[in-house]
Amino acid sequence: MSVTDHSNCGEVRRLAEERGALQHVATLVARGASPSVIFNAAACALGGLIKADYTAINRYEGDRTMSIMAFWRAPGTPDIGPPFGGRWTLGDDTPSAAVLRGHRPSSRASATISSDIGGWHREHRIGHVVACPVIVDDHLWGTMTALYLGAEPPKGDVEERMGKFVELLNCAIIQAKTRCELIASRARLVTSADATRRRIERDLHDGAQQHLISLALRLREAEESVPPGNEELRRRLSEAVQDLTGTIDELREVSVGLRPPTLAARGLDAALTQLVARSPVPVELHIDADRRLDEEIEVSLYYVVSEALTNVLKHANASTVSVDLAKQDSQVRLAVRDDGVGGADPTRGSGLTGLRDRVEALGGILQITSPTGHGTSVVVTIG
Repeated sequence: MSVTDHSNCGEVRRLAEERGALQHVATLVARGASPSVIFNAAACALGGLIKADYTAINRYEGDRTMSIMAFWRAPGTPDIGPPFGGRWTLGDDTPSAAVLRGHRPSSRASATISSDIGGWHREHRIGHVVACPVIVDDHLWGTMTALYLGAEPPKGDVEERMGKFVELLNCAIIQAKTRCELIASRARLVTSADATRRRIERDLHDGAQQHLISLALRLREAEESVPPGNEELRRRLSEAVQDLTGTIDELREVSVGLRPPTLAARGLDAALTQLVARSPVPVELHIDADRRLDEEIEVSLYYVVSEALTNVLKHANASTVSVDLAKQDSQVRLAVRDDGVGGADPTRGSGLTGLRDRVEALGGILQITSPTGHGTSVVVTIG
């Protein structure tokens, strides 16, 4: 085989390795994996591809320090761990400082770095450092860094190959940032809605409801003071009191629908027991939680069950419903299942669609499965 053939084979093999490494990280990005998973995978894949002894993904902080988001070492190399526990001072003569100034890749021999990180490099026999910028939304986010043991500088187009991974990291960071902003936005909406609901509850109880009760008492006093012989007036006042009492009861039901007092006073277990007892469709309730949950979680789960039972009554034509709530370690799982007609489409106006934002704002997942003829299942997982 000629020298050219050997060279071509090596190039093909190099391209195949590069494609495989990039594809693995790209798949994680596409699946929405967490940034920590993507960072670790990228650091590992890059290290193997450019034959580095160590790789790191660093984020610039506002106080001229670097936070290490991922740190990888090649098999057989000393387990030195991230420098200074994972956060180090940038200095002026490091490759990362050069990247910060010029937004371009930079490489240096550790012997020329006088700052603290240079001393750490030499202490651990790291001879050369290569850093590439990670730019997100036109702002420098941090660096991807390769570290090499010994005195020999790295061979080949290290900076170019690192740049391809940097593009994937950009996508992952933007994706994570967008998701965090979405969750924060949902949380603000949920908080605002809850505050409005509490204000309405308070206004109903302290305002309209109290006024109506006071009016009913005055009418009852008027009824009792009607002189003998005015039975028609007495009858009308009695009917007015009864109608007013009915209105107060309806208003109380509206207030309870906003947030039942039992939920705040006695917790989700008691509130769900009270809720299913009012259901015209038989409900089997199973709760496996030995203590109260966070208030936001209890409120959200209560609303999910309430909405699911409402949908069963309106649309499902079901004969039985099961509600199962379990807490295991840090995870809470709620499942509401019925044996009705199924075919529910949550994209067509179901109240459960609005609850999805509430659940996801808590870091949870709400799933609805409703095959035609086989009932509907609503499952919430938080934690």
